[in-house]
Amino acid sequence: MDETTNRLGAQRADPALYAPTSPKPPAKTRVWPRVRLVLGLCIAAGIVLASYQVIRSARQAPAPAGGGRFALTGPQPVGAATIGKRDIRVIVNALGTVTPLANVTVRTQINGQLTEVAFTEGQMVKKGDFLAQVDPRPYQLLQAQFEGQLLRDQGLLAQAKADLVRYSTLFKQDSIAKQQAENQVYVVQQAEGTVKTDQALGDQQKLNIQYCHIVALVDGRLGLRLVDPGNYVQTSDASGIAVITRLHPISVLFSVPEDNLPEIMAQLKGGTTLTVTAYDRANVNQLATGRLTTLDNQVDTTTGTVRLRAVFDNPDDKLFPNQFVNAQLLVKTLQDTVAVPNAALQRGAPGSYVYVINADNTVSVRPVTIGPIDGDMTAVTAGLAAGDQVVVDGADRLRDGAKVGIPGASRPSGGGAGGGATQGGQAQPGAPAGSPDRPRGNRRQQGAP
Repeated sequence: MDETTNRLGAQRADPALYAPTSPKPPAKTRVWPRVRLVLGLCIAAGIVLASYQVIRSARQAPAPAGGGRFALTGPQPVGAATIGKRDIRVIVNALGTVTPLANVTVRTQINGQLTEVAFTEGQMVKKGDFLAQVDPRPYQLLQAQFEGQLLRDQGLLAQAKADLVRYSTLFKQDSIAKQQAENQVYVVQQAEGTVKTDQALGDQQKLNIQYCHIVALVDGRLGLRLVDPGNYVQTSDASGIAVITRLHPISVLFSVPEDNLPEIMAQLKGGTTLTVTAYDRANVNQLATGRLTTLDNQVDTTTGTVRLRAVFDNPDDKLFPNQFVNAQLLVKTLQDTVAVPNAALQRGAPGSYVYVINADNTVSVRPVTIGPIDGDMTAVTAGLAAGDQVVVDGADRLRDGAKVGIPGASRPSGGGAGGGATQGGQAQPGAPAGSPDRPRGNRRQQGAP
């Protein structure tokens, strides 16, 4: 106990001597907490700065379109057009194929060696022009043979007729039997039949000789030569010698939906000549203008369409056989019809509608019933009248009753009667019928869905 008491007394006298010892941390361990603190402060400062920039940008950004919480209270600038009346064409668009009215393969009608080809590939020929020659000598020899046979049989016929005259006289004199006189009649008939056969065989060889001289059967353009001189040609050859295609005039076959038939048939029965315009594959360049000549006698049940044929004079050869074209059939023209630019038409819950600009520069939603589309104009059968002003640009930012402003509205409008004049620097939506902006819609569109 005395030892313990002495130890405690010594500990109280010098505590550092008896204090527990611990390992001293290295210098690297003491630096890391400070680095983490500095990095954390930098990240926090960056987040605060980015948030400030976002809030500042949001305050300076314009109000979103369509109203709402951040909508501007001022009038919305829009483009406007004054509604007028114009002629609207009812057009049916279809994909067609250029088809020649005559496509003739030149084939030999006789077997023989082809001795001459008198045409040039791609040459324009007329009906009856000489094209090729087959060796006629074998058929000339046969013709001479049948002509000699004909002379012999004609002599036998003459002899039989002379015997018939004598037998008839002798029978009247009762010098020969009746049977002998009657048999001679039949001998004459047999000789007459033989002579006719010889004449037919001779005529056949004359025809074969004519077949050796091959000519064009139709007007048109010759294609590539399919056989060279020196070859033995036969009637069974499928390829033939060449192909003649008639190009003037030429036709276009195209199909239209059966729903268009009543209007088309009504126009044809009334004696109206329907115009068909052909455009290229891109539907940009006009190739030719023709007329509808006929239509098929039944509807294709697999597609619900009927085929029509239009004929084109094609003087400049812009239509080429088997070429794909876009055909536009003009069914009729609606005279003096209220028309609206396509850009003004909107579609939504009420169906087809437009924004009409009121006298107080506010807009109202006006449902409309639309008709055929002609280029960038659409006929309106109900809902609008001539003189109404509609929005053609900026309608996506509007709502019923919104205030609008028309830039340059003080400038005079020059196209109210045409139904296509715009204000506010907008383009003319009412292109004339012959402009490059051709009708691209299909057939008449009915009212709001």
